[in-house]
Amino acid sequence: MDNKRFENMDGVKTLKSFKQLRQWRKERNAKIKDLSYTVPACETKRIDFLRSNRTETSITWIGHSSFLIQMNGINLLTDPVWADRMGFAKRLAAPGLRLEELPPIDAVLLSHSHYDHMDMRTLRSFRQAQLFVPAGLSGKLRAKGFARVTELSWWEHAQLGGLELHFVPAQHWTRRTLLDTNRSHWGGWVIQPALQGEERGAVYFAGDSGYFPGFRRIGERFAIRYALMPIGAYEPEWFMSAQHVTPEEAVQAYLDVRGDVFIPMHYGAFRLADDTPKEALDRLTAEWTRRQLSEQALRILQHGETLT
Repeated sequence: MDNKRFENMDGVKTLKSFKQLRQWRKERNAKIKDLSYTVPACETKRIDFLRSNRTETSITWIGHSSFLIQMNGINLLTDPVWADRMGFAKRLAAPGLRLEELPPIDAVLLSHSHYDHMDMRTLRSFRQAQLFVPAGLSGKLRAKGFARVTELSWWEHAQLGGLELHFVPAQHWTRRTLLDTNRSHWGGWVIQPALQGEERGAVYFAGDSGYFPGFRRIGERFAIRYALMPIGAYEPEWFMSAQHVTPEEAVQAYLDVRGDVFIPMHYGAFRLADDTPKEALDRLTAEWTRRQLSEQALRILQHGETLT
């Protein structure tokens, strides 16, 4: 058995002690939060377009970190999670598309193995798809009956039809049981046409990450058009900062990767920390305004909304 444990860049540690976890839980019990805001569901879902599209690049937000990405006639899903609950907590808003509304899925891209990014019940709906996963995760999935699994390390890439799928660094950690902490890696994905022209056509799916120098390195290597950036699960910041960016840090990360369009994610579906979806969005838009960034470059999607 491979006993390798994966690490972050520069040896940054993200794991917290039991004492720190207890302190967070104590703080949470003292907070009063308004959870009335729900991410809206798109009323004009483009189901027929998504099923017939073979030419246009499109990005549809399912919820949390789950996206349907269409490029060069290939249908991709990122971190597909259709679960109704995460632990004991009920989902805050329904997925933007039902499973039966999806077009045929060619491949699934996983950023890491945490339950809010890798839901085994959902994955079983895509047994026929090719899975692209971080290093250390393929054995677990093959043991679960998934035959088509490609495992990549940071900066490696695979080709799928006319696409290149690049696995890029993030600052995070993994665990699904008490015994497998950091036994598989974590990261993001850059999706781009295999033959790059002058157009900035890459989609960057950041996965789950704290703020780190890797964002700038990603921006130096790729011409990113759309940056799908996490903005939630950051509070309390003393506990979460190494593993989850704040909305303000997400804006800086977007600038670091030199993206053209910012699409926020990782909020609104599950309550993983103490921040609320409304707080995350308010801080994001306030930072966007403070930095005087283009209004057209920030695309806040509804659940089920498609950007082309």
